Amino acid sequence: MLSLSAFTRRFLADPTAIGAFIVVAALVAMAVLAPWIAPHDPYDPLQIDIMDSEMPPSWMPGGEERFLLGTDPQGRGVLSTIMHGTGISLLIGIGAVIVQAFIGVSLGLISGYRGGWIDSFLMRLADIQMSLSTLMLAIISLAVFSAAFGPEAYAQYAIFFLILVIGVAEWPRYARTVRASVLAEKKKEYVDAARIIGLAPRIIMRRHILPNTLTPVLVISTIQVAEAIVTEAALSFLGLGMPVNRPSLGSLIRSGFEFIFSGSWWITLFPAIVLILLILSINLLGDWLRDTLNPKLRRGED
Repeated sequence: MLSLSAFTRRFLADPTAIGAFIVVAALVAMAVLAPWIAPHDPYDPLQIDIMDSEMPPSWMPGGEERFLLGTDPQGRGVLSTIMHGTGISLLIGIGAVIVQAFIGVSLGLISGYRGGWIDSFLMRLADIQMSLSTLMLAIISLAVFSAAFGPEAYAQYAIFFLILVIGVAEWPRYARTVRASVLAEKKKEYVDAARIIGLAPRIIMRRHILPNTLTPVLVISTIQVAEAIVTEAALSFLGLGMPVNRPSLGSLIRSGFEFIFSGSWWITLFPAIVLILLILSINLLGDWLRDTLNPKLRRGED
């Protein structure tokens, strides 16, 4: 197990990891503090004036200092919508990963520990799930939700629908990884000792095996946050994600896409840049974690 001091030393010795962490930390801080530091509240109708729509960034002719990155078609400041939209995208990404991890880790533990027909059934179920496109499942599910509950109810609970759908669609990644770890761990002496003293299987799985499977789960979770944010952005771009009045980065890109050829390029460009930076930085951190926490790769470097 890599000690905290060794982990910190490796982190500080890697400029790419430091840069990615700084970008992610800055974007997370911006999203969390958006209600207090954003120049305007994009959810407050009293602060929105349609006459301010499609203003260019402040450094361009026709721009105003109060709208640093310009405005969107509704007259909202692009900078303010990006701040709030980043928070929604992160919330959906993290929430979906929590759902994925809960389902996948639970089923992976049961599958690997129990074995037999339970293992076969759960792994075939995972194979079926992985053979289907996450985006396709999300499109079908969200379209059904929207038709069943109506546009107004869907708009109100869209964030919960997105977290649930994206989370349920990606659980097999966790299940397969945890199952492989459990198959290796359950043959070890400490598990045999726990069985001999009469501990129930659920206690053995939760208290003894699960802690030893968390390293790969942490690595997967980092990468899956980026995957969930990309999926949400794609759904929002297709019109099945967050509503216009509660923008995520994906819905912000979509709202300005039809204006990009009319000269209002900033409406789409700036949210797209933030989305790319966020996804790239999270993936770089995930890759670094994978390389750092992999004992085989560490042994090759030492």
